[in-house]
Amino acid sequence: MTTPDSRPPTDPAPRPRRSVLYLPGANERALAKASTLPADALILDLEDSVAPDAKPEARRRVAAAGASGSYGHREVAIRVNAPGTPWHADDIRAAAEAGPDALVVPKVDSADTVRRTVAALEAAGAPEHTAVWAMIETPEAVFEARAIAAATERLTVLVLGTNDLAKELRAEHVPGRAPLLTALSLVVLAARVTGTAVLDGVYNDIRDLPGFEAETRQARQLGFDGKTLIHPGQLEPCNRVFTPADAEVDRARRIIDAFEEATSQGRGVVTVDGRMIENLHVAEARRVLALVEAVAGR
Repeated sequence: MTTPDSRPPTDPAPRPRRSVLYLPGANERALAKASTLPADALILDLEDSVAPDAKPEARRRVAAAGASGSYGHREVAIRVNAPGTPWHADDIRAAAEAGPDALVVPKVDSADTVRRTVAALEAAGAPEHTAVWAMIETPEAVFEARAIAAATERLTVLVLGTNDLAKELRAEHVPGRAPLLTALSLVVLAARVTGTAVLDGVYNDIRDLPGFEAETRQARQLGFDGKTLIHPGQLEPCNRVFTPADAEVDRARRIIDAFEEATSQGRGVVTVDGRMIENLHVAEARRVLALVEAVAGR
């Protein structure tokens, strides 16, 4: 049942967002190189990676890159500076004119923040296709995640800001992320009940690929749709982990075939590999195949 603060589930074949790479808006070389990288999505950043005195020039570069159409199949988002900062309004206007796939808004703590951002974006003339991605970075935002996700049809993705969240919680960065698991799961729950995509936060040590891969596998196990990244070297393991393996694809096909055969014969009991199969397993199998086909189509 759809409640006032939820939306119907999204299509079972969402746009792949396995790997979402942050790019510093002040780095012209990085912005240009991104058109060759195997990322599903790019976040052209005007916030943390840009020094205050470099923000006007970075805004110009990011707006030009976002409007260029040079990134092919990659989803392109622009991360603006947070509401309340001196740069936020100018960032919104520049992003609206550029018309990227999405606007990433940091420090979102309430549904009202989302609605005000959308009102400013629309007042600045943003095209209808420019969605809003809300960053969940504080304890308050975690508790408000369901309302944030349901605030407007323009909001399509929740993005975990795990560095800020750990700081606000006074939590340590440890393998396995035990101090963050409750918050991560609450945000995934909010995304699923509202039909919103959800992305895990970044992994800080770009040299520790085994640690990164372990955290990425955990993110998939928790139900995330993908992970935000800070270095191109993290792309390959991230794409691999979030792409269903051959054995998973084979099992999905066998589940669908067995279910369809049983249905055509009027049988109510279906088993695959000795396990009972229900409608929910078939739905998940169809989602797996849809994701694989979407990735292959690129």
